[in-house]
Amino acid sequence: MNPSAAADRTAYPVGLRLAGRRVVVLGAGQVAQRRLPGLIAAGADIVLVSPSATPSVEAMAEAGELRWERRPYRPGDLDGAWYALIATDDAEANEAASAEAEQRRVWCVRSDDAQAATAWTPATGRSEGVTVAVLTGGDPRRSAAVRDAVVEGLRNGTLAAPRHRDRAPGVALVGGGPGDPDLITVRGRRLLAEADVVIADRLGPRDLLDELPPHVEVIDAAKIPYGRYMAQEAINAALIEHARAGKAVVRLKGGDPFVFGRGMEEVEALAGAGIPCTVVPGISSSISVPGAAGIPVTHRGVAHEFTVVSGHVAPEDPRSLVDWPALARLRGTLVLLMAVERIGAIADALVENGRDPRTPVAVVQEGTTAAQRRVDATLATAAEVVAAEGIRPPAVIVVGDVVAVGPARDR
Repeated sequence: MNPSAAADRTAYPVGLRLAGRRVVVLGAGQVAQRRLPGLIAAGADIVLVSPSATPSVEAMAEAGELRWERRPYRPGDLDGAWYALIATDDAEANEAASAEAEQRRVWCVRSDDAQAATAWTPATGRSEGVTVAVLTGGDPRRSAAVRDAVVEGLRNGTLAAPRHRDRAPGVALVGGGPGDPDLITVRGRRLLAEADVVIADRLGPRDLLDELPPHVEVIDAAKIPYGRYMAQEAINAALIEHARAGKAVVRLKGGDPFVFGRGMEEVEALAGAGIPCTVVPGISSSISVPGAAGIPVTHRGVAHEFTVVSGHVAPEDPRSLVDWPALARLRGTLVLLMAVERIGAIADALVENGRDPRTPVAVVQEGTTAAQRRVDATLATAAEVVAAEGIRPPAVIVVGDVVAVGPARDR
C-alpha cells in the first residue's frame, strides 16, 4: 500500500502494555517532557537518547526513572525496542530513526511528521481507574477537547459509567450540600451516577435525583415504613439490607453528613453489620447559605469566630446540650440551624443572658435554591418577623453584626 493511501485509513486503537519492555525516546525537549510521565507510569524500560534535556526530564533521569544517554541518535538505537518516540529537532535524524523503526517493525511516533509515523499518541486522561484515549485523525486540539469533556463527565457524574466488575460492596454516605445541585462535590455526584439504590433525605439536592437512570431505585427516607423501628433505625436497616444484596448504595443527605445529620449513627450501624462505608463530606448550610445571601460568617474587625448551634430543642428543654448563657456572652456570629419554630425562645434566652436586643438577625429560607429569600430583623423582633413573613423550614438564622456587612441591598 502506498503512503498516501495508508494516510487515509482509520487508525486502529490499542492499549500497549509496556511494563518492563524497552522503549526508546529520541530527544528530550518539551514533547518528551509531556510524554515521559505516561511511559514511566506504564512501567516501561525507557532509554532516552539526547545530547541535552529540559530540567524536568533531567530530574526524571536523576531520579532513576529512565536511562539517559547524552548523545545524538545513531543507527542501532532501536534494537530490541517495542516502541519508539521520535522527538528531536534534527530532521535528518528523525527520518533515519523512522526508517530504522520501519525496518525493525517497531511502532514509532513522530512529533515532527504524524503522517510518517506508524503510531499516533492519543489525547489521554484518567479518572478513577478509567483511561480515556481519543484520536480524531490529525486534529489534536479536537482530540484534547473530546478527552476533557469525557474525563470531566466521569469525574462529576454527568457521564454515567457504572462499574459492573470488581465493584466494592458497601454504602457511600454523601453530603449533598445546601440544596443547589451544582454545590454537591464532584466525588458525590460521581458516586450518585454509579448507584443502584439511593436513599435520600428531604433536604438533599432533589434535582440530582431526576438525572439518575431509570434502573436506579430512589427511596425517600421519610417514607420508609418504620413499623416497630424508630425512624433512624429503619433507615439503618434499609441501608444494610440493600448493601447485603450486593447493590451500590448511596445515602444522600443534605448539607454535610456529620453536621446535625446523624451520619455517624449510620456509619456505626453499617460497621456493626460489617458493611464498608465511604463518607463523602458535603458543603454545610451553616456557611454556604449565609454566603449565598451575602452574609460572611466572619469579617475582619467584626467577627473573629462563629458558632453553629442546633435549635431543634428550646433553651429551656432539659434535653438541650447548649450553654446558652455562654453563647450570649460571645461577640462573634451565631448560626442557628433547625431553629425557625423556636426562634422566639432562643432570642429571649440570648437577650436575657446579655446579648444586645438590637443585634442584627437574618433569616435565609431555602438558601442556594431558586426559592431562596432573606428577611432581616433584630433579636428583639426576630420572632415577630418570622411569623409575619411566613418563614418555614428549611431556613438558616444568622445572629451578629456580620448581618449588616456588605453592599447595601433591599432587606
